[in-house]
Amino acid sequence: MWHVFSAISTLNSINMNRNTHMNTSRFTKISIVVSLVLLVISGSIIAQKTWTLEDCINHALENNIRIKQSYLDVETGAINQRESKLDFLPNLNGSVSHSYGWGRSVDMATYNYVNQTQQSYFNISSELTLFSGFQKLNTLKQRRFDYLASKYNSDKIKNDISLSVAGAYLQILFSREQVNNAEQQFAVTNQQIDRTAKLVAAGTLAKGSLLEIQAQGANEEVSLVQAKNQLNLAYLDLLQLLEIEAGTAFQIDIPTLGLTQQPEILPIQYIYNAALGAMPEIKSAEMSYESFGRALSVAKGSRSPSLALSLGLETRYSEGNPQNIKPFSDQFKDNQNSTLAFRLSIPIFNNWQINSYVGRSKVNFLNADYNLQLAKNTLRKNVETAYADALAAYSSYSAREKSLSSLEESFSYTEQKFNVGMVNALDYNVAKNQLNKANSDLLSAKYDFIFKYKILDFYLGKTLTLKDLQMIQNK
Repeated sequence: MWHVFSAISTLNSINMNRNTHMNTSRFTKISIVVSLVLLVISGSIIAQKTWTLEDCINHALENNIRIKQSYLDVETGAINQRESKLDFLPNLNGSVSHSYGWGRSVDMATYNYVNQTQQSYFNISSELTLFSGFQKLNTLKQRRFDYLASKYNSDKIKNDISLSVAGAYLQILFSREQVNNAEQQFAVTNQQIDRTAKLVAAGTLAKGSLLEIQAQGANEEVSLVQAKNQLNLAYLDLLQLLEIEAGTAFQIDIPTLGLTQQPEILPIQYIYNAALGAMPEIKSAEMSYESFGRALSVAKGSRSPSLALSLGLETRYSEGNPQNIKPFSDQFKDNQNSTLAFRLSIPIFNNWQINSYVGRSKVNFLNADYNLQLAKNTLRKNVETAYADALAAYSSYSAREKSLSSLEESFSYTEQKFNVGMVNALDYNVAKNQLNKANSDLLSAKYDFIFKYKILDFYLGKTLTLKDLQMIQNK
C-alpha cells in the first residue's frame, strides 16, 4: 500500500512541473502507470493462487534465508576444491627493485668498485613441487569431500524446512476443521436455544433450562473465536516459513483427507535401510569421515622429504659510473642471468610440531568416526520412534473414531429426551461437551497420524505430498 501512495505522490509532483519538464514528465508518468498496473496484477495473481503443499515447500526452498546461506557454504567448498586443483601448477612471480648506495661498494651490474651506485633489479621466477609426500593430492581429495559434505548439509537444511512447512500446512488443515466443527456445534446450540425458548414460553420447560442452554451457547461462541484465532496463527506460522509478509492474501489448497483403514506401513528395518541411503545427514557424516581421513594423510606427508624445481631469470641495470655507463637496453640484455635449481627439504627435527600435527589429525579422524556412528544411531532411533508413533497414532485414531460414533448416538438420544423434558439442561450440556471433545480429539488424532505417516515417507526418501492420502481413503 505504501508503494501505491508513493507512486501517486510522485505522479502529482510531476503534473505540477510538467510545463518545465514536459518530455521527461510524460515518460516518467507512463513508467509509473505501468508499475502500478503490474503491482495490481501481481497482487491479484497472489490473491487468486491456491497453494498446494508442494507449492509451499518449493517456495520455501527458493526463499528461505538459511537455505541461501547453505548455498554460500557450498560455493566456498567449490572454491577451496578449485584452489587445490590449481595448486598442482607451478607458480610464477616477478619482482622489480631500485636501490641507492653510498660509500665504496661493488656495483653488481658491472662488478666494479664505486663510491655511489644506483641499481635496478628485475627478476622472474617459477617453482614446481615435484614431490611432498602426496600432500597436495590428499589435500585435493580432502577438499572434494568437504565440498560434498557442504552439499549434503544444505540438503539437510532443505529437509528440515520441508518438514516444518508440511507440519505448518497440516496445522492449518487441522485448525480449519476445528473451526468448522466449532461452527457446527454453535449452530446446533443456537437451534436448541430457539427450541428451548419456545418450550419455556409454552410452560413445558423451566426457565433455568433456557439459561443453561444459553450459557452453553456462550461457551461455544468463545470456543469458536479461539478456533479462528488458532487458524490465523497457523496461517502466520506458514507465511513466516515461506518468508511472506503477514497480511498478504494467501489461500492454501484444501484436500479431502480421510482414513477408512490403516495404510500399509513398511517394516521398520526396511525403512531404516532406505533412510541410510537417503538421508543427507548420514552422507554428510560419511564425507566428513573421509575428509578427516585425508587430513590425516596430509599430516603424515609432512614427515616426508619434499623436492621442488625452480627456474629463474634476472637482469640488472646500473647508473653508478657515469663515465662507463651503458644504455639501459644493452645492460638489460648483457646482464641477464638464468638459474635452474632442485631443492630437497628433509624434515629432521621441528620442535615436535609434525608429531603434534599428526596426533591432532588422528584425534579428529577418530572423532569423525564417532560422529558417523552417532549419526547412524540417531537416525535409527528417530526411525524407530517415528514407526512406533505412527502405529500408536493410528490406533488412537481408530479408538477415538469408535468413541465418537458411540457418543453421537448417546447425544442424539439425550437430545431427544431433553426436547420432551425428560432430562435437564445440565445433562444435555454434559453430553454435548463430551461430543465436542470427542470431535476435537478425533481431528487431533487424524492429523497427528497423517504427519507421522508423512515422516515415515520422508525417511523412505519420498517427496512430501498429500496426494497419496486421497488414495488411502479410496482403498
